[in-house]
Amino acid sequence: MSHGDHHQHSTHQDSAHHHGALGDDESALAELLDLDAEALPDHLPQVTALIQLHADGPIRRIADMGSGTGTGTLALTQRFPDAEVTALDMSATMLEHLSAKAEARGVAERVHTRRTDLDEGWPDLHNLDLVWASNSLHHTADPQRVLRDIHDALRPGGLFALAELTDMPRFLSGELGEVEDRMHTALGDETAAHVPHLGSDWATLITKAGFEIRAEHRFTIAVDPPLSDAAVRLAVATLSRMREGLADRLAPADRTALDALLATDPTALANLAIRDERLVWIARRP
Repeated sequence: MSHGDHHQHSTHQDSAHHHGALGDDESALAELLDLDAEALPDHLPQVTALIQLHADGPIRRIADMGSGTGTGTLALTQRFPDAEVTALDMSATMLEHLSAKAEARGVAERVHTRRTDLDEGWPDLHNLDLVWASNSLHHTADPQRVLRDIHDALRPGGLFALAELTDMPRFLSGELGEVEDRMHTALGDETAAHVPHLGSDWATLITKAGFEIRAEHRFTIAVDPPLSDAAVRLAVATLSRMREGLADRLAPADRTALDALLATDPTALANLAIRDERLVWIARRP
């Protein structure tokens, strides 16, 4: 379901939504998801603060739909210290990774994992205060049906928070930026064929499911050089994954230019930058 390969992983960077083109190595994907959270530590606290701002009452029962490695799950436990979070994902590998992180953070008793295929129906979770879905809804076969399921699983007044991306993050400029543009174009063509719901009119779909939209927010991420070590590793991992997945769709000159960049000593790549946008909707069940 998620990433074009029927796994409901969440990721804030969402190599997730391009996963069908970029391979199926779950351990590499897990590393990429964790790198995103480490390299961009301010994003999730901003999103969870927005959720808290619109909460009508206490948040104690949360479901993370397409939890991946649990960066969202753990951010929610930090923002809502009285809450328990049920993490839903199809991948046992991702859920095991999440459980280990929860144990290391000292919140294992508040985090529950459930291997779930949302295309087969909503699990037995009801009267929830919050459902969080980060870059996972567009991988479901019928997002409108899943939105109705989420609506019915929430208590009256409960919140649904949806995060979706418009594109992969950008790291390069100049001539290499033009190479990156061509990679994005090739990746977009691949994604359109495998993930048709990417870029849907989410506001309309959310409203049709019975929700009242409380907020729509565009988070702009701009990290200027020098990048941190984690941000450099994120850039290298993302570009390497794109280079590998799109090898047969790139011109020889573009492959050569990327190979030269990726062979550079990582310490010399601190002059790269990160540009990204992340869209968030906060909706309420009446």
